[in-house]
Amino acid sequence: MLFNSYIFIFLFLPIALSGYFLLNRIKRYEAAKWFLAGMSLWFYAYFNISYLGIILTSLALNYLCHILIRKPIHPKAVLIGGILGNLAILFYFKYFSFLVENINSLFHIESVVPDILLPLGISFFTFQQIGFLIDTARGSVSGQAFSDYALFVTFFPQLIAGPIVSHEEMLPQFQDISKKQFRFDNLYTGLRIFVLGLAKKVLLADTFGIAANWGFMHYASLDRLNTFLVILSYTFQIYLDFSGYCDMARGLGLMFNLRIAVNFLSPYKAANITEFWDRWHITLGRFFTRYLYIPLGGSRKGTLRTYVNIMIVFLCSGIWHGAGWTYLVWGFMHGFLSVLTRLWQKAKETLRHRRPSPPPVKSHIWKKQLLRGISVFLTFLFILCTMTVFRADTVGQAFQMLKTLLSPGDGALHAFRVHKEISGAFQLPEIFYILKFFRLDALPLGSCYCMFLFLLAAFILIFCCKNLFETEESHKPHITGTIGLSVLFVWCVLSFSGVSTFLYFNF
Repeated sequence: MLFNSYIFIFLFLPIALSGYFLLNRIKRYEAAKWFLAGMSLWFYAYFNISYLGIILTSLALNYLCHILIRKPIHPKAVLIGGILGNLAILFYFKYFSFLVENINSLFHIESVVPDILLPLGISFFTFQQIGFLIDTARGSVSGQAFSDYALFVTFFPQLIAGPIVSHEEMLPQFQDISKKQFRFDNLYTGLRIFVLGLAKKVLLADTFGIAANWGFMHYASLDRLNTFLVILSYTFQIYLDFSGYCDMARGLGLMFNLRIAVNFLSPYKAANITEFWDRWHITLGRFFTRYLYIPLGGSRKGTLRTYVNIMIVFLCSGIWHGAGWTYLVWGFMHGFLSVLTRLWQKAKETLRHRRPSPPPVKSHIWKKQLLRGISVFLTFLFILCTMTVFRADTVGQAFQMLKTLLSPGDGALHAFRVHKEISGAFQLPEIFYILKFFRLDALPLGSCYCMFLFLLAAFILIFCCKNLFETEESHKPHITGTIGLSVLFVWCVLSFSGVSTFLYFNF
């Protein structure tokens, strides 16, 4: 079931909200948990009923490991077995076919490549349960009722595409009686965040996705300008798609008086790659830091070991995103630049100690802002390049597109020949008719005005506006904003005919 679907908005969500708060109102708190967990399982199984058996089996086995780890009999062996079991299931569904394909290619054999259906969200709920088992072994998790654990794993706003929440964030909220009473202010704020996230997804991300999908399918015939527009479209698409999902998940959680971890914090405003990863998919970075980077030694075992650990983390991050060499190359590129960034920051720190800088002067603030602006621009260029690798079907396709993008001028920029399939992707009827009413479509480049509007809207939203987390507490309900949200919601609902899944569902 998708957040951006009629059945979710007009059937599932009203039933989930009313049933949950009704049971809590009559103080059937345990029944309310089971009800919400059951609704979450319906939400998950709606995609494919066979998914239900997978997640229920995973829940049961991991909860059994949670109980056994707390027993004095071989807890370490149980932990290792639980982790390996989770990883084995993940490997089978996500990577086994890829492994067989590469063995066939390497040894020139023709083994049958199994057609294995990837369960949605398996990377997310598997990692979440691995983290829970490790925290249990460390003693930071007490014995939990199965109802709390089941809801912790399956809670539908974060089940399919994260965030990867931790026990200390969610379990105390499930047990807090004060959060079980209906609150209109949380419902309104949650709806506001949900609708704005829905608009990012349905109106912006999906539109950029049409241009990006066509362009990556026909990359060989594109010139430099159109290649740039395709890459830029995908870079904006994945940002708005993931940002929209994170907003919608957080808004849905707030409707139930539950605060879901922030997972996305204006990452394209980052001035370097380290800051980017402090802002993009925050909970995945936190997971790798807690359960891989620090156990490997972190930065405690010397400079060389630190950089090796960083590379391991980013390679694992690339593999986590999917079974393909493009993801591995993407992870390597991010890891390599992260190492270079640390080297650069260390060199600056050393130089600063040798030559103390004068006290800051107020008149030099503009220089710092200029330098940050340049850094943000250069970081974004790197993101553009790596997103090409991330989206491409093969490494060869990615490098061919980058070669076209960076090749000497072919005159396309001067002639401004935008391919009609790319510009046409942005011609939504409701916008095109407005341009036609003002006769803007008859002007030179008239077919590109819709595209310009979308690019401008995405640029302002991504680089100039505050994110919803920053405005969540300060926003107060008022009639003008409510009317605007209502109009935006209706516009989104009318656009559901072109419904599409979230990009991170595939990971």
